[in-house]
Amino acid sequence: MIAPNSLGEGPGTMNGVNTAALSEMIATIKTNPEIARFEFRARNEWLGGDSNRTTIKEFSGGGAIHRQGSAGFEALSGEHQVLFGQDKAPNPIEWLLHSLVGCMTTTLAYQSASRGILIEAIDSTIAGNIDLRGFLGLSDKVRTGCSNIRVNMRVKSDASPIVLKSLAKLSPVFDVVARSVPVDVTIASY
Repeated sequence: MIAPNSLGEGPGTMNGVNTAALSEMIATIKTNPEIARFEFRARNEWLGGDSNRTTIKEFSGGGAIHRQGSAGFEALSGEHQVLFGQDKAPNPIEWLLHSLVGCMTTTLAYQSASRGILIEAIDSTIAGNIDLRGFLGLSDKVRTGCSNIRVNMRVKSDASPIVLKSLAKLSPVFDVVARSVPVDVTIASY
């Protein structure tokens, strides 16, 4: 179904996405796959106790480096008082949940737009369960991370929930979380 959505979008846009530019990018990547490779980067600094700050700035992709010379973005992480923190910022698991549901939402909007599926609204809840016995080293039978994550999305669209779910699951963050990815860690002394 191709029609302007309730946001009053004009020709060439759907779900807030410039579909003409998206189609052009897809065609370009088909002929030059190298420009599809992106590297996102971040820098983190411990601020003491439960507090740390991540700076997100430059990234490469599409054959160029982006956000050069910009201030970038900063995100603080902390812990709630029950976890001996000051509760001044979301904890890293909460940021992970935000990243997952945010990416799934954006992916659903973009993938739907590229297929001519109108989305009028999306809202979601997300929750993850952790048993601290794993993190605290009290049990080797308990994961240190989430044992499960539940995403509940409500989508206003004429497309079927099965189609919408398959599109949302194309999210890069969903892929990283659901299928895991190797993480190389190095530690050096100051």
